[in-house]
Amino acid sequence: MFAQLVRFDWNTRSVLATLVVLLASVPLIYVVINSGQLSFPQWTNLWSARLPELLTNTLTLALLVALGSFVLGVSSAWLITRRDFVGRRLAVWLMILPLTIPTYVFAHIYTTLTEDDGWLGAIWIGLFGPDNHPPELYNVFGAAFILSLAGFSYVFLLVSDALSRSRVDIEEAAQLHGLSPRQVFWRISLPMLRPAIAAGLALVVLHVVSDFGAVSMLRFQTFTLSIYLQMEGRHNLEAAAGLSLVLVLLSLSFLILERFFRDRQRYYSAAQAQKPKRRRATRMELIFIWFWLGGITLFAFALPLAWMLAWTYEAWLQSLITEEFWGYVQNSLIVSVAAASLATVAAFPVALFHARLRNRISQGYLHLASIGFVLPGPVIALGILSFVLSMLPWIYGTMIVLLLAMLIRFLPLAVQAQEASVQQLSPSIEEAGRSLGARPWENLTRIVIPVLRTGLVSAWVLVFIDTLKELPATLLLRPTGFDTLPVRIWIEASEEMLELAAPASLMLMIGTLPVIWFLMRQHDAASK
Repeated sequence: MFAQLVRFDWNTRSVLATLVVLLASVPLIYVVINSGQLSFPQWTNLWSARLPELLTNTLTLALLVALGSFVLGVSSAWLITRRDFVGRRLAVWLMILPLTIPTYVFAHIYTTLTEDDGWLGAIWIGLFGPDNHPPELYNVFGAAFILSLAGFSYVFLLVSDALSRSRVDIEEAAQLHGLSPRQVFWRISLPMLRPAIAAGLALVVLHVVSDFGAVSMLRFQTFTLSIYLQMEGRHNLEAAAGLSLVLVLLSLSFLILERFFRDRQRYYSAAQAQKPKRRRATRMELIFIWFWLGGITLFAFALPLAWMLAWTYEAWLQSLITEEFWGYVQNSLIVSVAAASLATVAAFPVALFHARLRNRISQGYLHLASIGFVLPGPVIALGILSFVLSMLPWIYGTMIVLLLAMLIRFLPLAVQAQEASVQQLSPSIEEAGRSLGARPWENLTRIVIPVLRTGLVSAWVLVFIDTLKELPATLLLRPTGFDTLPVRIWIEASEEMLELAAPASLMLMIGTLPVIWFLMRQHDAASK
């Protein structure tokens, strides 16, 4: 690969792609460098003092959340995809809408609701008496409950898409051979869904191991929280880098395992395979469907939304939604717009380079540009901070540092969104433009960009939404006095200021709705 890299044509596109990939690799490079500064006794102390507990907590949490997301995601996808019932379209929306609520908002809301004077706490005490307090959420089971509600929608989306394209003739053949519907599900349908389930659970697990907001509010020690405390509380960058390196290796292990199990379970559909038809639900099935989906909706969306609306109304009555609050909204929009624009521009040469070259070099560039997928926010913040302090100290504490972290964190989203559109751009179109006398810049603006407009818009929206919700990197790298909505939620929640946290949470949820619209379009296209 190195020999190929030396020989191939270094045009403008390849140079820009190389620069973007090098920038994306900065956090990982500096994490490796900083962790290499730890001596053997320090590594030994880190292992004996911190790593066993962090590994146990993180792996246990990932396993429980994967199990919870599997049950909620697969069951809801099966009911919605295989049964036709009143309100089915609404049910699809209700299963996806939990993605609009960040995990730290979920954690803050449910720790409030389950207090003795909270909505759920009062119901619990009314049912079981004043001597029986509501279940404690400040443990691994509470964290698993919160993260399962926040993450099952990823499994739902991938499994429902797989079910909409599955071969119903195999299931019908199994029934003709005497298998009951339950046996068909467990022995035929579920095994064929393994690739989609593996992909969905891998996405959920990666979110779990990189989550900071929920575990910090629940005070549950995982790698991300420990890394943040090492950086912010103890100012020990070397120890934080050592923990970050272990976390990166853990994330890569999950990705490798997911790819291994998915490759072992490949299924192919015939070109003329009959698509599954939804059977009309009976009255008893309809009751069960809405009891189950309604219960999921109640805890995953309705209760959090009701809490946000109630406390936002309380804040409005008390005139707490002031110019200062709208300043936080403005700061969030400034960072999100700037990061989305930068990521969309930076991802363009990488996506175009991969689409045009299609070899091991371009594939390697694509993987390196996707480093942000396996680097949690605190790890990226650590790498950027180390790089800036050693190479560019004059920009420390400025908005540039924060935007660099956001660019690297969400560059993979922009690359993936654009790559699909780039595949539809035939090289002959560009060659025709050049043959007609168009200069490179004119060719780009009048031919290439209009063809790729959909992918560019999708990339911008996806990065904008995720930047809007990003907490740990913003918390660590923001300029002094520059607070965003996630930062204010984190601060107000720690001080039990419900009237101030609710409006910020509601604004984040509203700002995330565009990405749900994009997901619904994709889901509808797959269902047709």
